[in-house]
Amino acid sequence: MEQRLTIIGLGVNNLEVATKFYEEKFGWKKTNSSNEFISFFQLNGILLSLYPNDKLAEDAKVNAEGSGFKKFTLAYNTKSKQEVDELIEVLEAKGVRIVKRPEEVFWGGYSSYIADMDDNLWEIAFNPFMPMDEKGNTIA
Repeated sequence: MEQRLTIIGLGVNNLEVATKFYEEKFGWKKTNSSNEFISFFQLNGILLSLYPNDKLAEDAKVNAEGSGFKKFTLAYNTKSKQEVDELIEVLEAKGVRIVKRPEEVFWGGYSSYIADMDDNLWEIAFNPFMPMDEKGNTIA
């Protein structure tokens, strides 16, 4: 697995209010990949995404309430669906807990979720709407 971080996804209680906070308070601008369901902000080599808590938990197939969901995920994007499958196989063989098996997802991509030792969620995903350069940086 290459050493990189693709997206920091934060679960938010109100997407519109949270987006305005980053736009108005920080002066950040959303990327063209943003829409009414998710906001992306291009950072130095990674993206920050804001997404409703309940939808983010639903995507990872975890309960949005309680200790099982911390309201953020870390994402590692791949260049293909096959790479998602291969990486999950490698991680599973190393004893990493698979939270969600790879599958086609409602937003048009292909993803899986794993958990680290502290139950921080990592999404391993192929996003056909977000191209990557040769170094694995997203091109938003």
